[in-house]
Amino acid sequence: MYIIDTHAHYEDEAFDADRETLLKKIRESGIGVVVNIGSSMETTKKTLALTKKYDFIYGAAGVHPSEIEELEDESCYRELEKMAKEDKIVAIGEIGLDYHWETPDRELQKKHFEKQLELAKKVKKPVVIHSRDAAADTLEIMKGAYKQDIGGIIHCFSYGKEMAREYLNMGYYLGIGGVITFKNSKKLKEVVEYMPLSRLVLETDSPYLAPEPNRGKRNSSLNLGHVIRAIAALKQVTEQEVVDAAYENACRVYGLELGN
Repeated sequence: MYIIDTHAHYEDEAFDADRETLLKKIRESGIGVVVNIGSSMETTKKTLALTKKYDFIYGAAGVHPSEIEELEDESCYRELEKMAKEDKIVAIGEIGLDYHWETPDRELQKKHFEKQLELAKKVKKPVVIHSRDAAADTLEIMKGAYKQDIGGIIHCFSYGKEMAREYLNMGYYLGIGGVITFKNSKKLKEVVEYMPLSRLVLETDSPYLAPEPNRGKRNSSLNLGHVIRAIAALKQVTEQEVVDAAYENACRVYGLELGN
């Protein structure tokens, strides 16, 4: 089984200079699938274009909480739904709440988080959840009457074991990436030790959050080996066991039917 990067942003301008060369190298390096994640209407359109150009790239359609003001134009939802129904769009995301900054307004964030969750339910696709400094509100919305049957991934999981337990009990997967290699990631290491391999998916969030020893540099799927090694050491299993579990989990959550 090969490696699946469940969360990357290869449409980002950080890759403009060498995107084609890098993606070819990634494909040849044992990364079998990359799921490129939309974070605005524009990046979702670019994500869709990447899925059409590269056979190993799938995508997610959604608007990040920092960009949700554009969704005040109701026509965006019609366009988003149309893109979400494309064959290689496997999820709605990344969506959620981000309270790290003062804007956008929190009530507006919650409104469009709920509306995008409703969209996921309508098109019958899982969600990719972004939650930063917004643990209580994210969980409250996710525990709403219609949320648990959607399923999906809590991207770049950053809370503690108690919050992890809540999401695991709801059937969600936890996205683990480069932060697991950071020296100051004690809380995340405890979560990875605690969680079952059956709920783990690998991600990079490229071009962001490169693992040690490349922290601070542009990230790419080529760095996933560092993440896999760190997880294997924490779980006291082989690296291949991590890869195999993460592959099966990614296929399950995204509904991918892939050969080995």
